[in-house]
Amino acid sequence: MGRVATGLAATTVLSLTASGCVTVHGELEVVPAATTTEAAQALKDFTDAYNKADKAYDPALDAGRVTGALGAINQAGLKARSVTQPDGNPQHRPLELTDAKFHVPKKAGWPRYFFADTDSNRDVDSGRQDSRWLVAFVRNGNDQLWEAAYLAILTPDEMPKFRTDKDGWAEPMAPDSAATAVAPRDLSEEYASYMQGGKPDHFAAGVHTTGWREERKKIAQRPGLSTQFVDQPLDTGDFAPLGLATENGGALVFFAMRFFDRQTAAQGYRPKVSPDVKALMTGEVKNTLTKEWMSSQAVLLAPSGATGPAVTIVGRLQGVTSAKGS
Repeated sequence: MGRVATGLAATTVLSLTASGCVTVHGELEVVPAATTTEAAQALKDFTDAYNKADKAYDPALDAGRVTGALGAINQAGLKARSVTQPDGNPQHRPLELTDAKFHVPKKAGWPRYFFADTDSNRDVDSGRQDSRWLVAFVRNGNDQLWEAAYLAILTPDEMPKFRTDKDGWAEPMAPDSAATAVAPRDLSEEYASYMQGGKPDHFAAGVHTTGWREERKKIAQRPGLSTQFVDQPLDTGDFAPLGLATENGGALVFFAMRFFDRQTAAQGYRPKVSPDVKALMTGEVKNTLTKEWMSSQAVLLAPSGATGPAVTIVGRLQGVTSAKGS
């Protein structure tokens, strides 16, 4: 539960700069996505920009450095905090990422991506158990910067061992791969369906599956207030899944989903609106408040044909990206 980063408090500000690139004629040659030096530089830039943006609560400081689910969550979070705390973050404490391990796949074409597995000082600051920050960096062309698309905060035990070739390069997991029990490209649609009440055949029980559905049931009907949820898949462009093969024949995959919660109050009442949500809101709350959320998941996929659950969700990061009153 403690690793479910929810709401606008889960603001992570990132920045990456491209230092060098690989030129491939026709983009058909199988090459490493980045050199170790490039990956290390990307991580440094990420940390530097995180600290600048977190200190200032200024979304402009990393607007061109993040993308996909992580970008949507963090830009909205910073926008809200820039309104509620215009003088910046009075409790800013510099982020430190150390003991970096880079998992860089060899692949043809775009996008190119890699995972950075790092130790964070955030667990020390909060008194929580040891954790690792796994950041997925993506790049869609030689003329583009490396951008951070996904983040998962995992314990060392949750971090899998990635499969590598004889030279140490990781193995990408294609979106349409049949090597895993569920193809990565199907994860967003199946998770959205599951959260709408679909069959749980693919998903292991846990806080992000059975637990989340039970939580929704509890808050769906309260005295004077009803809440409805709508889940939608999000799996194209910068929100496409990114995955690497693991030693057991499965994969660790990041994927995104969008969902809405609509709160409707009884006559004479209004849904409560937090300052952070109000900063992102359009319209006026009379008796209804609709919030749009972005949800980013890190999952372990079982190998095709394996027994047991096909999908185990090990991390989820979510945040409000917009709101509307009516």
